Amino acid sequence: MAAKRLSRDLSVFTPNQSDVRRFFCQAYAKGQKGMTLEAIEALAYEWMKEHPEYSDTFADESAALAQTGVDSPDQENPFLHISMHLSISEQCSIDQPPGIRQAVELLAAKRKDLHDAHHLVMECLGRMLWESQRSGRPPDGQAYIEHVRRLATQDPRV
Repeated sequence: MAAKRLSRDLSVFTPNQSDVRRFFCQAYAKGQKGMTLEAIEALAYEWMKEHPEYSDTFADESAALAQTGVDSPDQENPFLHISMHLSISEQCSIDQPPGIRQAVELLAAKRKDLHDAHHLVMECLGRMLWESQRSGRPPDGQAYIEHVRRLATQDPRV
């Protein structure tokens, strides 16, 4: 019995695709109904509201759980997209890797839009993760921050 409970408790830290989709759909439903949200649900719901183009996806939990991927390489995965917003928000809240908060704030100030800045940071985050997977090395947090800083400080006319 204790092993089953431990396995269930650990699933919080290692969610599968269905767990993630269920979380987003349930947070969206609670937010739409004006129900009380846990802190992480509230943050996710705020980012979901920034993406009304995904509302049908988040509103239909059964369809979201039945879908196994995206229909084409050009199609964005709403669950991955909002997960990346959450990751960047969390990184900034705890400043991990060190310096990411300042780099994102600088980029947001330059762009005059946190949401737009997040989308640029997502490209940096995705690139860091891709390079880590490709090389078999741990993610390079310093290169990630430097890429965000470059975006924040480069002259837009260049």
